[in-house]
Amino acid sequence: MSELTTAQPTGTPTWIDLGIPDLDRAMAFYGALFGWEFDVGPEETGRYTLCLLRGRPVAAIMPNPDPDATEFWWNLYFATDDCDATVARAEAAGGAVLSGSMDVMDQGRMAIIRDPAGAQFGLWQARAHIGCQIVNEPNALLRNDLITAEPGRARDFYTAVFDYTLDSDPNMPDADFTFLRRPDGHEIGGIVGDPTAGKSRWTTLFQVEDCDVTARRAADAGGAATEPFDMVYGRLAEITDPFGATFSVGAPLGS
Repeated sequence: MSELTTAQPTGTPTWIDLGIPDLDRAMAFYGALFGWEFDVGPEETGRYTLCLLRGRPVAAIMPNPDPDATEFWWNLYFATDDCDATVARAEAAGGAVLSGSMDVMDQGRMAIIRDPAGAQFGLWQARAHIGCQIVNEPNALLRNDLITAEPGRARDFYTAVFDYTLDSDPNMPDADFTFLRRPDGHEIGGIVGDPTAGKSRWTTLFQVEDCDVTARRAADAGGAATEPFDMVYGRLAEITDPFGATFSVGAPLGS
């Protein structure tokens, strides 16, 4: 188990949330898929709802504030110990500030950035809310990778903002894939160069105990799933929730 009680180091994926048209339907789907329970927020927070695993927050869902939205995806937030300073670094590296630094009650300080390749992400400076309190185990966040047609621009940007170092992946010599590592050497995710990618986006991968069972569960709960497949790091499937938001689930090979 990987339970966290303190904020993650700067540059670490620390929180994910999703805006959807129907909160009750989303809770039914994700509850059936991952066994999550939910703490529905009050109206003044936009019914921002914490998704709980063993009583600890692992994600959040909420009614989408844009009633005309037709596209939905899991939003990624990187930890920072100084939101304002990281926003300044992002601007200097060519990023666009979509929402400047703001306090979220006593929970933390946040901003929304778009990188030069077009991918959007958030920053989270933790206070009362440290982010995901369970990671890297079944039914919790495992990793995030950026898929983009402009991997060079993305690599330059994220190394400038978070001081990442870059590593190629010898296990996938035919793929344009770069590991991103914090200054302490810890891998936080990667950048996938895909010339066919229509829009740059950070993806979300949840760990599960059994990929095939989870894929069937997604379909039974009103979503859809690709046929699970094996790759060097595990068995994966792509899930589409009832609103069209996509994410991946994965289990170690042989599990």
